[in-house]
Amino acid sequence: MTNIAQMQEQRLEALRLTRSGAPELPSNPFFGVGPITDATTDEVDSRLRRLAFDAWIEKTYRKFDDKGNDIGGFTTAEISRSMHRGYPADKILTDMMRAIHTYFHFPKTNRMAVGLGGGHSGYTVCVQHLMNANDANQRVYVDTPRPESDPSRAAGFFRQSWATQLIEMQRFAEKGCESRIHFAASEGVIPTAAELSDLGVSIFVGVGHETTGANAYTSREIQELLSWIDRDPANHHAVFDATSMLGAMPWEPELVDAVMAKCCLFMPFQKAIGGISGYFVASFTPHALALVERNQQDPAWAIPRQLKIAPPIDARQPLSAKRSVDAGPFYDAGEDRMLGGVINTYSALAFAETTFGLLQSEARVGSVVELNRRSAANRAVIDEWVKSHPLLSLTVTDAERRGAAVTLLKIEDAGITDPAIHARIIARSKQLLGYEGITHPNGEFEPGLDAARYVNAFPGTPGDYRAWVGGIREPADVVALLENLQYAYLRAKIVVLEEELAKEGVTFDAAVSAGTAVRRDDPQRAYKVLIADLVGLRLGADGKPDHSEIRAYVEEKGGVFHVGSAGDGSALEKGRIHFFYQPDLSTEAEILPQTDKGQYDALIAAATFIPKASVFPLGGVRIGAGTGNMGSASWGGGNGEGGEAPLMNTPGINSRATAQMAVKAILKVVPDLPVDRLHRMVAAGDFDTGRQLKDFPTAKLEGRKLAVLGYGNIGREVAKLAKAFGMKVAIYAREHHRRWIEAEGFDYAASPVAAASGADVLSVHIGLGRLDASTGIYSNAGTVDAKVLGAMKDGAVLVNYDRGEVVDAAALDAALSSGKIAHAAIDADLFKDAATGALSGPMLPYLPLEGRHKGKLELLPHAAADTDHPSRVTGAKQAVDQIFDVIRFKSVTNLKGDLPEGYVSAGGRTPAGIGKVTKRVVGEIGDKSDLLEELRQTSEKVAAIIGALSAVSDPNHRDRIVDRYTGLLVESAGRQRVLLERLALYGPTEE
Repeated sequence: MTNIAQMQEQRLEALRLTRSGAPELPSNPFFGVGPITDATTDEVDSRLRRLAFDAWIEKTYRKFDDKGNDIGGFTTAEISRSMHRGYPADKILTDMMRAIHTYFHFPKTNRMAVGLGGGHSGYTVCVQHLMNANDANQRVYVDTPRPESDPSRAAGFFRQSWATQLIEMQRFAEKGCESRIHFAASEGVIPTAAELSDLGVSIFVGVGHETTGANAYTSREIQELLSWIDRDPANHHAVFDATSMLGAMPWEPELVDAVMAKCCLFMPFQKAIGGISGYFVASFTPHALALVERNQQDPAWAIPRQLKIAPPIDARQPLSAKRSVDAGPFYDAGEDRMLGGVINTYSALAFAETTFGLLQSEARVGSVVELNRRSAANRAVIDEWVKSHPLLSLTVTDAERRGAAVTLLKIEDAGITDPAIHARIIARSKQLLGYEGITHPNGEFEPGLDAARYVNAFPGTPGDYRAWVGGIREPADVVALLENLQYAYLRAKIVVLEEELAKEGVTFDAAVSAGTAVRRDDPQRAYKVLIADLVGLRLGADGKPDHSEIRAYVEEKGGVFHVGSAGDGSALEKGRIHFFYQPDLSTEAEILPQTDKGQYDALIAAATFIPKASVFPLGGVRIGAGTGNMGSASWGGGNGEGGEAPLMNTPGINSRATAQMAVKAILKVVPDLPVDRLHRMVAAGDFDTGRQLKDFPTAKLEGRKLAVLGYGNIGREVAKLAKAFGMKVAIYAREHHRRWIEAEGFDYAASPVAAASGADVLSVHIGLGRLDASTGIYSNAGTVDAKVLGAMKDGAVLVNYDRGEVVDAAALDAALSSGKIAHAAIDADLFKDAATGALSGPMLPYLPLEGRHKGKLELLPHAAADTDHPSRVTGAKQAVDQIFDVIRFKSVTNLKGDLPEGYVSAGGRTPAGIGKVTKRVVGEIGDKSDLLEELRQTSEKVAAIIGALSAVSDPNHRDRIVDRYTGLLVESAGRQRVLLERLALYGPTEE
């Protein structure tokens, strides 16, 4: 190994080259080549594909009674537990063979056999039936070097195994002679037509294409082979291992069609192509079938029953009856039927999966012509990438002979000359490429990339990585694979070099974890935060609102809680965040003297109006959703636009409290049973139930229509509560909310008028909207106007527990006078100047209405949301968290408006079950393993039973399922809903 200095230098260079982190991952870590490869991107995609397959089976394979009437579809369960004989198993097999034959453009003149086994079995079928040791004149050419010769060592074990089987068949046959087999001088080379003729070859065996060496035949070689066949088609036969050739023939389409027509091909439908092990298909030309027929009349060796493609015509005479391909397991495309079938197999579902996979790939990729084109294009992509990345090179140097399905790559690292060190790095890189990951000598762990799980070169094969990169893959996926190979090698190199350096006593400290946030606050500074509102609404022992929970929370987080103003702050402890609690600040005259020069770094407020001239250079948090009262220019006012500090809020904190108060307002008048009057009559003993109850008719909430304006946190909570009462709910919101509104079982309304049309109750939750700086008017002011109110039923109820301005008070006055609105509940701010007694606030326009419509108006001072102690404490705690994050890490949660320079957004945060279901919420579910496992089990039970009820059409069969599983379905569905609610998975999500 090189000296310490050189190892240090190489380690630093590898660190430099990987400092940007891991590259983009391929869409699928399993790289296959053929069109039946499972190209699903992840576990969810795979499960959805499985369900789609089940549905396809039910749609495609139908049951018919003896009169030919369709009586439903077969299910995968029925097919899997059958004996796979008769209908539909025979049809499934025929459909698969037809799909393969059609997709790959096999000519109708060629028949295609199907049998058990994988790649070697398919190869055996072809060779054992075509080669005959009893024919002394038959000569075979195989395009791989003779086993155990010097040229063969570079081919690896698998290539030698093909040739070994040919030799042993001749060597151990009674009349065999292994000298009848000619081997290539080098891997995967096809001789000229003249050379094959001079050798007297009658069978060409091609195993040099792709499989292990990642090389392809050139167009010229294929043309020579076809020319040789054309010289004597009846006696010249070519057979290829088509494991990787199908869909990856980098030649012109006419040449590909000629190969499919004039050559025999065997294909193991497992691993690379099928993803389903256990069977193969093999196509034979008419001349090849004639040779098979002749050979079976004078066989040189016994062929296993499940591999026999020329079985006895009379099954009762297995030894003496004539053997014929006409009785074999062949698909005859000319007649579109199977001749014989597969022996001893339970593979009907596997066959169906192949057909389904082909249909899926054809829809996604296109025809086999397009697949071949894409394969050749991917080969060009690799060539170009390697040119600009000298660390990796291609083992097949001839570009025309380079594989279009498989690529062999090797590392060109001049700094690593020790073969053992090189092998260790390659091995470690494959750990990182997979799921194992790698650990540095200092204990630092790099988790697996899961970028490529099958990149091993076969033993003895030149190169370090072997990758399947056929046309089933997108070019971007191929590039991603190559970049991950390079990255994984360099990271593995770092680890191995560190291991070598550790032997010399050189060690390295573990790096800071990538998930560890970096502090950005100044330890020599005391930070000051103003709390300008109550943070506790429950009265303490002293008769005042209790702030003790927030004090304890601040101190637990390492902050300092003060009651009163900051003063000059000179004596404050540095490196700490100090919170100054002044809940009685109210007017601009009280606030500005303490805030106009940036005396506080940040602010927490709830209902207090913050003047524009107040300065808070590090940001502010509003406890609650709307930020119209947060007027400081530091963050650009209530919209949070254009300032140098971030504006934040705590949405959803008081949503349920507000929603419950809104429903309380509804329940006071609907149903309209005069509870107080009935109470007085009953208490006075002045009521006869049998005679007088008829005088007090009422109607329940169930079935009545509630219109909700706004699909924010509060509007959604009101809708959910109304739905629990059985009300019909229509919600007006922006169009992009429609899918989520309808998903929750509500009706979507495209306008406020459409929502209000025919409504018994209207509840408003749209907020003030944006402030127009030029007019000073909010965009949602006056939304509930005469048109909206006029669309409601006569005698309807209006609840505005949102903002006073969103209802047109004059229109409400008219609606109350006409009887269109029977009752209105308004919750809006009302302020009174302590010195003059003057009133202000959005409640003012409603005050004259109360005198004109006695008993029809209920007016609250914006108390519905701001009088709930738990909500205020929860909101204050979250605000404290947000202030800590902003000061310490420049991290902003629940940003309103613009993100100032130098800050990062940490996304949104709401209480569980309130507002949007964020990716963060879904990601955190993974840590709740017990709940997640229970949800999975219950969901799978629900899906299984519902799927069965959907798939089964026979009434008696369905009745059996109903009898067996009704209890389990209802119980599981109930548990599922409870678990979904506990995990906060109901609601809209991030767009």
